[in-house]
Amino acid sequence: MIKIEDIVPGKSYAAKFKVETMCDTFGRPAPNLSDTPLAGVQEYQSLGVLQARDMDQRLVQLKDERSGKEFVVPFDDLWDIDDVEWIEPLENEDGTETGEQASGT
Repeated sequence: MIKIEDIVPGKSYAAKFKVETMCDTFGRPAPNLSDTPLAGVQEYQSLGVLQARDMDQRLVQLKDERSGKEFVVPFDDLWDIDDVEWIEPLENEDGTETGEQASGT
């Protein structure tokens, strides 16, 4: 397991985290695109990709994999920090990446 103080700048990492935030009745961070009623502020736990680290204030900014929202979290509310291995997108038979459109010009 990697300690947050030991991560190397320029490499990608992910971590499990917890944060107190406004959630809907399904436990999802609000606001979101549904019209589900709010349940109030509660603990939300998820997995996020680290985007920035502040060693002086002992905070990290990360992007939640489930909701796509960004959170700022104290070091003490992170665990299971690990390297992220980015997988190259799949290629179509024409050599374009999946999701790309090939132009006919």
